[in-house]
Amino acid sequence: MSEAVTVTTPCSGAAKDVEAADGKNQKDIWIFGYGSLVWKADFPFEEKRTGYIKGFLRRFFQNSIDHRGTEERPGRVVTLIHSEDPESKVWGMGYRIGAKDKLQVLQHLDHREKNGYERHSVSFYPYPWSTEQVNDPQSILLYVATQDNPSFAGQSDTLEQIAEQILASVGQSGRNPEYVYRLAEAMRQLYPGERDDHLFELEKLLLKRDPLANGQRKPDPATEGDGTRSELSKEG
Repeated sequence: MSEAVTVTTPCSGAAKDVEAADGKNQKDIWIFGYGSLVWKADFPFEEKRTGYIKGFLRRFFQNSIDHRGTEERPGRVVTLIHSEDPESKVWGMGYRIGAKDKLQVLQHLDHREKNGYERHSVSFYPYPWSTEQVNDPQSILLYVATQDNPSFAGQSDTLEQIAEQILASVGQSGRNPEYVYRLAEAMRQLYPGERDDHLFELEKLLLKRDPLANGQRKPDPATEGDGTRSELSKEG
């Protein structure tokens, strides 16, 4: 997620999926996490799968005035933007929400993502293959910060500028740099060998400048592993 415009309207099929998600039938739904939901799901779910969506890039283009910053000193968190490459992948975590829980979960997530995010529907590709879980592509809901929301930070800032903003920010969920570190580490553990240059380069900048990072450097994802999936990536 080269850069183009952010998602501003629901993707194909979203209206049907959102209608289903809002409780007008008894089907389960899927939710895709590409930020903090990768490592922490604070809602009930029936199943979780590692995997990816296509045609997007993950970028730290959204200000956070609640979870990782304040109105006076906003932090930065991720959103998705369209990629010029339709095969571009964003790796994350898919959660299957039971029909009995979906209204509660969606109300919770709508509140959690109220700072500029809207629901959209895309296709989710579970990976790796599993003998015990669904393997077919699934319609999945995700939250994307729209370009016209008040907290959209734009695409013109350099990684250095984003890093400086992150270093100075703390919100109700903790220090903004920790958000970056945890997301980067989750990506390395779940998807060894997969690159996310925007995320990993930002992490490097922060680790060089963050006095609380204790000088600890994470392994370079370009040289780590052989591209195969770790055991952690197979957990359900």
